[in-house]
Amino acid sequence: MEDKEIWELLENREYAKIKEYLNTKNEVDLADLLERFPQKQQIMLFRLINKEDAAETFANMEPKMQETLVQAFSMKELREIMDDMFLDDTVDLVEEMPANVVDKILQATDAETRQRINTLLNYPEDSAGSIMTIEYIDLRRKMTVKEALKKIKRIGINQETIYTCYVIENRKLIGIVTAKDLLIEDDNKYIEDIMETNIICVNTHDDKEDVAKLFHKYGFIAIPVVDTEHCLVGIVTFDDALEVWQDEVEEDMSVMAAMAPSEENYFGTSVLQHARNRIVWLLFLMLSATITGMVLSYYESAFAAVPVLVTFIPMLMGTGGNCGSQSSTLIIRGLAVDEIQFGDWFRVVFKEIRVAALVGAALAVVNGLRIILMYSEIKLAVLLGISLFLIVILAKLIGCSLPMLAKKLGLDPALMAAPLITTILDTCSILIYFALATKMYQL
Repeated sequence: MEDKEIWELLENREYAKIKEYLNTKNEVDLADLLERFPQKQQIMLFRLINKEDAAETFANMEPKMQETLVQAFSMKELREIMDDMFLDDTVDLVEEMPANVVDKILQATDAETRQRINTLLNYPEDSAGSIMTIEYIDLRRKMTVKEALKKIKRIGINQETIYTCYVIENRKLIGIVTAKDLLIEDDNKYIEDIMETNIICVNTHDDKEDVAKLFHKYGFIAIPVVDTEHCLVGIVTFDDALEVWQDEVEEDMSVMAAMAPSEENYFGTSVLQHARNRIVWLLFLMLSATITGMVLSYYESAFAAVPVLVTFIPMLMGTGGNCGSQSSTLIIRGLAVDEIQFGDWFRVVFKEIRVAALVGAALAVVNGLRIILMYSEIKLAVLLGISLFLIVILAKLIGCSLPMLAKKLGLDPALMAAPLITTILDTCSILIYFALATKMYQL
């Protein structure tokens, strides 16, 4: 059904048809659908969604739309939504909303839930504790498989996941058992006989990006979170890890494009905020380019003596910037997925030098032949060939080294991306080119 058809049904108050259509949609698709309508229609459509799907749909919405709905909900409606939402989604909601909206949300939750929310909110923003949920299934080692399945059936509906269950003793994590194990094992077997004791877990204060990497490495559905005494306090599920990955990728893309990261989507960010996010880096890069201008001024006499030299400056600067950007992008990606460490610096440099030698030689030969054909100047062809070769070598070295150095210093390697690398290499390319030109042409 097209949006236009839904509009017509709303105007004709044919709510039964709309409800029937909405009930066939996935919760994520429902959230996307409501995003395309104005506030008044969003509220009307949301109220037509099945109660069973409403909480999950609400959890998948953008913060702005969530705020609109919370303010429009009656306390009864809000309480129903909060009761059906998983705790980690509720915590994310509370973190995103303004104070007056948070007050209304907390009023719609019971005292126990408010206490659990406050516990999660007290963890550092970038920690595993901040993204974990405390809704998991715990078992005892002396339980039988039959007793474990009975417990899962009783409480599983309110838990984030039932595929992995956690065996605890005196609150300490001693093992894990999967739903698959429980289904295929004999009903009278004890949990301690089938549980896995070689457990990979994380601490509440571990960096959430490191936690997300474990999902990528091991293919987990969930990872247990323990405190300093190895007591189980929660779990991180793959959907939360995926969200962390997405946030990190979006942040790195912004930084690599020389912009301040924004938590809002493109249309949700005001024009003024877009300008603020971009202007600082643009000012820095513009002022940095002043150095290139100073270098060019220093070689004015060379321009006057051999005017044709000026025409090759854009080509040399562009080639240097492109080569540096290629290397930096590959290294930033390698650092992000832990494929490359700072200890690999010599291996990386050795590989990039060999790549640069091949690329630089190919570019130098092709450009040299072009110069001979166009200008019949062998000396100019040699000058540009050598310049290109050296610029490519330097570009690859700078492009691979700066991100690794940034990582070592505790900075985001994405800072050393195309805009900054290009600015640095513009100056270096000019210095190499005119240093060789002044020697060869005796200027």
